[in-house]
Amino acid sequence: MPKKRIVVALGRNAFGETFPEQQKAIKKAAGAIADLVEDNYDIVITHSNGPQVGMLHTAMTEFARLDNHYTVAPMPVCSSLSQGYMGYDLQNILRTELLNRGLYKPVATIITQVKVDPFDEAFANPTKIIGRYMSEEEAEKEKKKGNHVIKEEKGYRRIIASPKPLEIYEIDSINALLAAGQVVIAAGGGGIPVLEQGTVLKGASAVIEKDATSALLAEAVGAQVLLFLTGVEKVSYAYGQANEHPLDTLTVLEAQEYMKDNIFEAGSILPKVEASVKFISGGDDRKAVVTHISKALDAIHGKTGTHFIK
Repeated sequence: MPKKRIVVALGRNAFGETFPEQQKAIKKAAGAIADLVEDNYDIVITHSNGPQVGMLHTAMTEFARLDNHYTVAPMPVCSSLSQGYMGYDLQNILRTELLNRGLYKPVATIITQVKVDPFDEAFANPTKIIGRYMSEEEAEKEKKKGNHVIKEEKGYRRIIASPKPLEIYEIDSINALLAAGQVVIAAGGGGIPVLEQGTVLKGASAVIEKDATSALLAEAVGAQVLLFLTGVEKVSYAYGQANEHPLDTLTVLEAQEYMKDNIFEAGSILPKVEASVKFISGGDDRKAVVTHISKALDAIHGKTGTHFIK
């Protein structure tokens, strides 16, 4: 039977919030992905990097405050650091899981850059809060640098743009590794947002919505399936409200109508619904599924999860 390609998008619950939590959580993710390898899929993995990228940004900022010889690490650098250390844990734990099952399947992490439009309206309307709390004086310094800040109860924090992903620069490398039979980890945290300036790729002070990049990645590798592994077994209609109920299937039209009516949570499920609709609308014989990380194989075989259909 010919292999199918699948993009597996791991949510933040697959990594936890601390180093020990990450090690423990990734073992569960590795088990789910190994099940898909045994089920004859070629796999590309992408993942969330929140709160990890914020932790790195905070740590590097504090380091610069302690020693003024060093400068604060820009957001693209923090994004690349998160891709590296999260990929390191994931590829090693997954390699061990596969070998323990008698499967030899190399796993590689690609530090991935994603093109964004410098004129994307998101740069004028930032929405993503990042990093530590600041005093009013520190916030004023950030404003003078041209950065955006927002006031919360505990203090001030930076807020950055979330532009749309347009192109994945390392896609040829990703496809080459897939063709060589490897499991590929790519575009972690939505990828490093970069602006194309001639032959130079300049990192942007932004974060890309990871689910949107997952759909773009699935398109670019010719995947048949886009699988979101998260903390819930199914997408819920009106989550947390009296009329809440789980959805087994969602057509493109239903999803579009529900989105207009603000049925889905903006900070969690909504981006997955948007990405699923975009992916399955782009071609025939495509499948998008949202489910709990422990239900990956069952969801692929139609036993659970929310399935998006044309």
